[in-house]
Amino acid sequence: MTRQQLGIATFIAAGLILAGCNEVETEEPSSVAAQPDPLFGMVGTITPEQVRRGAALVTQGKVYQLGIVTGAETPAWGDREFAMQVFDMGEFGSNKLTGHDDRVVTHIGIGSQIDGFGHIGLDRVYYGGVTADEMFASDGLKVHGAHNIPPIATRGVVIDIAKHFETDVLEPLSSYGAEDIRAAAEAQGVEIRHGDVVLLHTGWLSRIGEAEIFGTRQPGINSDGARYLARLGVVAVGSDTPGLESDAPNEEGAAFPVHAHLLAEKGIHILENMNTAELIADNANEFFFVLGTPRLEGSVQAIINPIAIR
Repeated sequence: MTRQQLGIATFIAAGLILAGCNEVETEEPSSVAAQPDPLFGMVGTITPEQVRRGAALVTQGKVYQLGIVTGAETPAWGDREFAMQVFDMGEFGSNKLTGHDDRVVTHIGIGSQIDGFGHIGLDRVYYGGVTADEMFASDGLKVHGAHNIPPIATRGVVIDIAKHFETDVLEPLSSYGAEDIRAAAEAQGVEIRHGDVVLLHTGWLSRIGEAEIFGTRQPGINSDGARYLARLGVVAVGSDTPGLESDAPNEEGAAFPVHAHLLAEKGIHILENMNTAELIADNANEFFFVLGTPRLEGSVQAIINPIAIR
């Protein structure tokens, strides 16, 4: 760790300690074996033993791509856009070498993605007590840039929420919580553990061609479900939907409460548009999850293609 990184980590740790002194805990006691890292969140708690246990799940050598293709036609939130430009490099040398180069002009939060801790805050305060003024710069985040997310190599599990509701695809705007996740996992014989990456299968990705509803009426996890997974000590939560949580209006008027709880309060990364269908088809309930995040300095999010190996 560089002197600058050490200073950032120390600053964030101090903020966490001060915040903890003023917080009144109303949730049930946590089963988490380790406190989130002040800079890297729950991913920073993955131990070498957990990596080895994840790798031990590889018995068949089958590899699953969990990312979808990101392109100009990929449904995107709000006014996000993607444009690819390819250039003919011409001809070089006596051997008439030819080639191409490329350039991408894009919002990063399109397609399969991981949300960094600079993405969502509460009242301009982000994970670890970092304020927007301390973090924001127009040419890249000064703290919590997604390029600093550590490599993730750990046990992954997929929970078939659609099957729990006896359907192939959840209904638009529907939601599910702790009891649904617990029951679905139990039916699959899956135990969600500290250090896991949890993927929630809803079947919604099968409707990606319906742009008018895919990103505006999605089903998803509710706050009760998010708190449950956080108490279990998971390091990331993902789904086959573009935003993880339901698009249904929150009764209390809160905006994106699941994002706020997982990212800003608990240091748990969110994975969106995960292609879980093949895992479900193969009954691949647990697997070795591996992700190296693209290191675009100062980015808020990252386009990703994690893999599951079993």
